Amino acid sequence: MEVAIGFRFFPTEEELVSFYLRNQLQGMRQDMHLVIPVLNIFYDLEPWDLPKLAGELCKGDVEQWFYFTPRQEREARGGRASRTTASGYWKATGSPGFVYSSDDRVIGMKKTMVFYKGKAPNGRKTKWKMNEYRAIEALSDPYVSAPPKLRHEFSLCRVYVASSSSRAFDRRPLEAHNNAATTSGGASGTSHAGGDHYNPAEASEDEFWELVNNLEEHAIGWGQINEI
Repeated sequence: MEVAIGFRFFPTEEELVSFYLRNQLQGMRQDMHLVIPVLNIFYDLEPWDLPKLAGELCKGDVEQWFYFTPRQEREARGGRASRTTASGYWKATGSPGFVYSSDDRVIGMKKTMVFYKGKAPNGRKTKWKMNEYRAIEALSDPYVSAPPKLRHEFSLCRVYVASSSSRAFDRRPLEAHNNAATTSGGASGTSHAGGDHYNPAEASEDEFWELVNNLEEHAIGWGQINEI
């Protein structure tokens, strides 16, 4: 597949969840793997090794990289997913937030993680960060009152290096940012556009997973970078 000169891949969070992640969950559109490959990024690979494993059409990106990550076997057996690599670990920060569609429907959940070098709980915080997105299962019958559930077969992860300068996913047209702010009404933990604007206070690992479990159990209204 050939793309135009100057092609950049910077989708909104709505597009990531409603198009890319849902098509992956349904086993459709294998051509998506040219921009978002399937890769177990949590305990097989270090974050600074991920850019060179990006999608074929995104090899030149230097700001963010996307991956579909399959559910780990220990998760399928009811255990907690491993977030440990040979040199460190990913640690959840803040509280999980919802991803909203442009018509204000809850379509997914987002959590943010930071990579620490060393062994927990005394690791050294790095500038590598990750947003992990999971889709919320849509009800086929609007008259059925069953609570929505998170889909666990795949998550979609966006990996990037924290920076004080604007990144590709912060450079959406101004109108898009204004619409997102108006729609969200300033509520914390919600997200419409592709920007990394939600930055909650850091939570402990136990507090974070308790919040995730509550979301799942209850109904909801819905170029190369060197190691840092």
